[in-house]
Amino acid sequence: MRYFAEDESRFGLKTLLGRVITACGVKPIGTWQWLFKAFWIYGAVEPATGDSFFLQFSQVDTDCYQQFLNEFSRQYPDSLNILQVDNGRFHTSKDLVVPENIILLFQPPYCPELNPIERLWQHLKAQLKWASLNTV
Repeated sequence: MRYFAEDESRFGLKTLLGRVITACGVKPIGTWQWLFKAFWIYGAVEPATGDSFFLQFSQVDTDCYQQFLNEFSRQYPDSLNILQVDNGRFHTSKDLVVPENIILLFQPPYCPELNPIERLWQHLKAQLKWASLNTV
């Protein structure tokens, strides 16, 4: 049996805002992108071992989540995998077919701080503040 924290996060070309230390009254200078193209990363991390599984999708919906679950199930076929998930609509869709080796463990609503993968998303996005990317 293995426990994974699972979540989705959006990444893209639009510059992320962040705090920068400057002199009093001086605004930070940086390249800014108004164009907004985004993609979604679906990820699952096993906190005990650091083992992880990520897939990139263009959107968040039941079809994409179904693909993620199917691929995740194929990646870890020899264990019963518990995925901690939030209460997103696509996690509870009646059209979703959860593979036999996966159990979805729903965290309480409006409590993202209970999911360990949220800290990973914060860390990754902190590195992207004020970054100007050419393509997505």
